[in-house]
Amino acid sequence: MSEHDLRVGLVGAGRMGADHAVRVHERTSGARLVAVADPDLERAQQVADGTGARAAQDPYDVITASDVDALVIASPGAVHEPLLLAAIERGVPVLCEKPLTPDAQSSLRVLEAEEKRGQRLIQVGFMRRFDAEYVELKRLLGSGELGRALLLHCAHRNPFSPPGFTSQMMVYDSVVHEFDTTRWLLDDEIAAVSVRAPRSSEQSPEGLLDPQLVTIETAGGVLVDVEIFVNCGFGYQVRCEAVAERGTALIGADGGPLVHRNKQWGGAVTADFRDRFGAAFDREFQRWADAARRGEVDGEGASAWDGYAAAVACEAGVRAQATGDRTEVELVDRPDFYAKS
Repeated sequence: MSEHDLRVGLVGAGRMGADHAVRVHERTSGARLVAVADPDLERAQQVADGTGARAAQDPYDVITASDVDALVIASPGAVHEPLLLAAIERGVPVLCEKPLTPDAQSSLRVLEAEEKRGQRLIQVGFMRRFDAEYVELKRLLGSGELGRALLLHCAHRNPFSPPGFTSQMMVYDSVVHEFDTTRWLLDDEIAAVSVRAPRSSEQSPEGLLDPQLVTIETAGGVLVDVEIFVNCGFGYQVRCEAVAERGTALIGADGGPLVHRNKQWGGAVTADFRDRFGAAFDREFQRWADAARRGEVDGEGASAWDGYAAAVACEAGVRAQATGDRTEVELVDRPDFYAKS
């Protein structure tokens, strides 16, 4: 594989899949897109056009193709498990958009299949691990310069939610990122989750609890609060402030210069996640492709274990949302197969 471009198959030609097709074709060195699958064949063809890739309706035609060296899964999370199991059986590396699967039990089955094969193949697409600001915050916290971390204050705001977006999806589709970054930044597991909701914004669809405040407790004693607001109206913002024993560090300030003029001050607010995290996605894909060509997995990427841990935290979050109670997060013992190198 190292002697030629990594030949990538893409499953899922929706908004995220279309974005990733361009990313592989135009911005990932040493990789080329060879096939795109989607149940909507016309949509698959539209995404494949201009890349030299072929279109298919059946995802397994791509997963099992002899000219596919690696796989990107960007289909809805509900269908991830069988796709991942098929990829594991064939032994091809996978970059799977979050979630790994939509629930803890199916994620555990994926873990067991990967461990049984004896080869780490799956990377979950938690792209914040490749964002320059998050990488620097992790370095800073790990260096001890600020002492031990005590608190994280997080905000996750979207300008508007898509049709059909539910209160539960605010946890599964949005706060899932904070679950992963909490574990990654602090090198600590999540012990419990609580969810509270104020009155809902008039900008939010009827019946949607928006915003919500999620509190995360880690096993090591750090408290994390997450404001999730998916109809803020003014733009896309993701912020994280770490409070440590000897200082604080804030990332995710509004993009562009901060300008003072005519008795006013201000700056730009990004329009959506692609503006804020485009470079992180590019870096994630490049490192994944480089590792796949070497027959390895990227050590900074989220593993199937990380995907499972996020799924368990999401389930606890939704239970806490429904009951108003503090809900403990219970993980199976971490297999040695997923021990940190």
